[in-house]
Amino acid sequence: MENTDYLKEVKDTINAIVPKEAEITSIDLEGPEVAIYTKKPKMFHENEDYVKNIAFQLKKKVNIRADKSLLIDQKEAKEAIMRIVPEDAQITEIQFSEPFSEVVIECLKPGLVIGKGGQTSKQIILETGWTPNILRAPTQPSDVLRGVRNHLNKYAAERKKILQQTANKIYSEKSSPSWIRLTPLGGFRQVGRSCILLETRKTKVLLDCGINVAAQNNEDAFPFLDAIRFPIDELDAVILSHAHMDHSGFIPYLFKLGYRGPVYCTEPTRDLIAILLFDYIDINAKDNKDGPYQERDVKEMLKYCITREYREVTDIAPDMRLTFHNAAHILGSASVHLHIGEGAHNLVYSADIKYGFTRLFNNVDSNYPRLETLIVESTYGGRDDIQTPREDSEVQFLKVIQETIRQGGSILVPSFAVGRAQEIQLIIENFYRRGLIDQDVRVYIDGMIKESSAIHTAYPEYLRNAVQKRVLQNDSPFTSDIFEVATPDQRDEIIKNGKAIIIASSGMLTGGASVQYFYKMAEDPINTMVFVGYQGEGSLGRKVQSGLKSIPVTMDNGRTRRLNINMRLETLDGFSGHSDRKQLQAYVRNLKPKPKRILTDHGEASKTIELAKYFSQKFGISSQSINNLDSVRLR
Repeated sequence: MENTDYLKEVKDTINAIVPKEAEITSIDLEGPEVAIYTKKPKMFHENEDYVKNIAFQLKKKVNIRADKSLLIDQKEAKEAIMRIVPEDAQITEIQFSEPFSEVVIECLKPGLVIGKGGQTSKQIILETGWTPNILRAPTQPSDVLRGVRNHLNKYAAERKKILQQTANKIYSEKSSPSWIRLTPLGGFRQVGRSCILLETRKTKVLLDCGINVAAQNNEDAFPFLDAIRFPIDELDAVILSHAHMDHSGFIPYLFKLGYRGPVYCTEPTRDLIAILLFDYIDINAKDNKDGPYQERDVKEMLKYCITREYREVTDIAPDMRLTFHNAAHILGSASVHLHIGEGAHNLVYSADIKYGFTRLFNNVDSNYPRLETLIVESTYGGRDDIQTPREDSEVQFLKVIQETIRQGGSILVPSFAVGRAQEIQLIIENFYRRGLIDQDVRVYIDGMIKESSAIHTAYPEYLRNAVQKRVLQNDSPFTSDIFEVATPDQRDEIIKNGKAIIIASSGMLTGGASVQYFYKMAEDPINTMVFVGYQGEGSLGRKVQSGLKSIPVTMDNGRTRRLNINMRLETLDGFSGHSDRKQLQAYVRNLKPKPKRILTDHGEASKTIELAKYFSQKFGISSQSINNLDSVRLR
């Protein structure tokens, strides 16, 4: 079926449900969604069954928008919105997106812009013609979030064309796949540069496309894109599980190569990758390294991001449907379910999952409509990879803090800016509220953590219920008074004063603020460094964690000297955002339905091999640890 045939089918369905009096002027396919433009939006609001029936028949998200002839002057519309919306909503920004007939309203309390039963939003549409697109403002300013939202609005006309082009691909001729092939291009029998090519006769999709930030050379840093035997612009889609660089860090390079197709991810993931990718470019520039791409490539990529919510079923190709499920790893992180063909095969790519308690997120999803092949992470999949119980880790962390502070030292916690940093903030804020840490102990955050934490407050619906409630009550733990944002020129003073807790990115000491603190603190035995996340093979963090006693460092004056590591070192594995061996076993045991085949990835070779053997023996499920570039036929 050609796109024109499908559009006719859509129009016929809508016209059969909606009476002519609604004066529909246009029906557009915008990526995986349907937009209906009408001269009588009031009819749709008074008869909500119209939209429900259309969505049910088409299995699509349906957007009702006023015909452009109804849009009033933007200045008048803004004045009307400020009059209609209660002041308590605390509107921070109003922007107009003419190509979509939308007004983007950013505020601290979206519920007041929606109104009871949607009445306030409906009033805005009826008085101004503009359809509200309501976004939550972060509880603290975020330059990156503001930049992303402004960028998307600035290029709204181009984005609409992108969505229409995407729809042309999605709704081209349907066919049942005669074969399905999976080829790992990175992240198998290793941690880093996760990237999977999934192909049918009709469709080519990439699952993640990351960088190994701990790699010592470019050959090991990037996915094997040179193994792709077709022009990169023939890719139909990129699906991004979450924002961490080992999953997202090479996507802008695809755009540098000429890819111009959709990048499917959750909304928080889209905003968080902007932080991490721009920071990666910045660190490369400071280290006088030539990065693989530039800022313009990241900005181009952001235009092509199509965001989906958890459990929202989305057509992404004629023979492929995508659904994201909560992975409880970092904000917006997802496991990927792909329904291929009309029931030909169902694949779940777990990506990074935490099947255990975290202060940040609700429990991971483990129920799927259908499942034949599971790709599951193995970061801590070894026989002896049993993490300390969470409660015990918190007790140990408090003990380390108290002992270090007593002797006048400071605690450095190298953290991934996205995920671990916020988890540690919640733990420390909890200690303070319970009076377990002296009030004169200062807590500093440095690097990209402030920006990342701000974005967490813009998406409370993705957080654990208790944290979500606090953010909505304007009591965000991330903006607590105990956290001070440190600047580079304050670092020497902070260390000199002692009795401080410093949470700094990056988490593996591969660059950024954490490395600068480490250099300044390492030789004094009264200081402590606490590892709370995975340390990649080859990273400075892994070397120090493994017992390295001294390293050569280049000083500000360009001279090299030997740095002796005398500080106390602690590893607290109970705070990890990855599942340990027992949790991975529980995840597979509780999956519904059970997979028929398991492929292990995202772990050092010994762990992926051992975990695959274990799953085969324990569950009687055919399980393999394949190498990068080992293609597997799924059907």
